Amino acid sequence: MRVFGTQRGTAYGYSLYEVEAYGTGSTTPPPTTGTNLDDPRKKEIAMKLVSSFENSSLDWRAQFAYIEDIKDGRGYTAGIIGFCSGTGDMLDLVERYTAKKPGNPLAPYLPALRKVNGTDSHEGLDPGFPAAWRQAAQDSVFQQTQEEERDRVYFNPAVSQAKTDGLRALGQFAYYDAAVMHGEDGFRAIRAVAMSRATPPSRGGNEKTYLNAFLDAREEEMRKEEAHSDTTRVSTAQRRFLNENNYDLNTPLYWSVYGDPYSITS
Repeated sequence: MRVFGTQRGTAYGYSLYEVEAYGTGSTTPPPTTGTNLDDPRKKEIAMKLVSSFENSSLDWRAQFAYIEDIKDGRGYTAGIIGFCSGTGDMLDLVERYTAKKPGNPLAPYLPALRKVNGTDSHEGLDPGFPAAWRQAAQDSVFQQTQEEERDRVYFNPAVSQAKTDGLRALGQFAYYDAAVMHGEDGFRAIRAVAMSRATPPSRGGNEKTYLNAFLDAREEEMRKEEAHSDTTRVSTAQRRFLNENNYDLNTPLYWSVYGDPYSITS
């Protein structure tokens, strides 16, 4: 359902479980903290990770105004989590924003958003919709609504399901990132494949074995679609953290996406 906004570099040569040897990351497993992803500090880490995947930047708050058609069949992709004009979540967002603040710059486009939902069409949106989005993104009410919708639709359900499955912060993040890209139905399908191959910790399974199965299923799903075919957000980011046994997503974190290195050190 979601895709990265900017793809840079080439990273297709990495093996499935490769861990990159750059930066100063240690191979010693970090201490266990048991802190979940909905802890404010962990959530900030999650937002930065997804922003590196989707926008090639750790500054996720700079993405409220982001909008482009990345030619993935979902129309416009925009905002901090890649709301799409073709998948319904952008329509929900603008409707909720308009309920709070009638007469906002995006309100006139609601009829067009309803019409193009489920398609990649720009009918009724061009040429003014991108500029209207960027204008609305300066409004703190719209920013707050983007965050609320991110949490309501993606973050909270994914983290809740991961907790139910007995997963710590890394697994919670893996679920969330899958929901961001593939939507709720796509995430559920990936989880179902993983559950058919491995047992989650909540049922007595090994956490690493189960997460490897989930990430395998995730990469398989990504490769089915050209827009998602670069799997480095899994293979050289989430898989790296798993190989380091960093189940709590403790810093420092070192990873790469599309060939570009990133780090969060504190």
